[in-house]
Amino acid sequence: LFTEECDDATVERMEEKWNAVQTKTNELCEEYLSAKRAEAEEKDREMEREAKLAAVQREMEGDGDEEEDHDTRRLPTKRRMEIVMKNKNEANELFSDGNYRHAAARYAKALTHCSKFFDLKPEDETEVRAVKMSLNLNMALAYIKLEKLDNALRCCNDVLGLDGKNVKALYRRATVLYQKRKFDDAMKDLKEAEGLSPEDKAVKKLTRLVDQQMVKQKKKEKAMAKKMFG
Repeated sequence: LFTEECDDATVERMEEKWNAVQTKTNELCEEYLSAKRAEAEEKDREMEREAKLAAVQREMEGDGDEEEDHDTRRLPTKRRMEIVMKNKNEANELFSDGNYRHAAARYAKALTHCSKFFDLKPEDETEVRAVKMSLNLNMALAYIKLEKLDNALRCCNDVLGLDGKNVKALYRRATVLYQKRKFDDAMKDLKEAEGLSPEDKAVKKLTRLVDQQMVKQKKKEKAMAKKMFG
């Protein structure tokens, strides 16, 4: 991309070179990539096992969760919110103890109850909306801790769907995008967050990290181009 040969190359020639590089990279890294895939699959299986175990434990302890999970009654808003907050508080405790998997499950459970409100007054709708955003933000952080980045991204998107100017959601999504090495997209979110909250130290710190990675990435791309066409 940065050589004289590239200037004269056809699109087909550049694609051929690029495909060759990708093929070679996959060959050299096959063992590593396979190990990472196996690790991710094992994490998924472990989460499923722990979720099933937690369900059995709750049933044995008779804490009433099973009834709440399948409660389709039209409960008063106050009562339904009590159930939501009960699950949220339990999730917060689990998160504080480092039990991120069960915390994420509890946040998800609280969100399920959020979908069961009905005939809300305007002020109640505002409260439920705020609780939904808080739950999704907390769940996103739990998923980041678990390295479940796609799940975390979905939670951040859900918050931004409710409030496109939510600085914490922009920052969390930028964190996910940074870890996924999507630096341009991460920087876009960070610039927007910085415009909304110029003094946010966390945003400034992550912006510096993303900027450093973007510089490194450009250097690597330039070096790769020289090898391809040099």
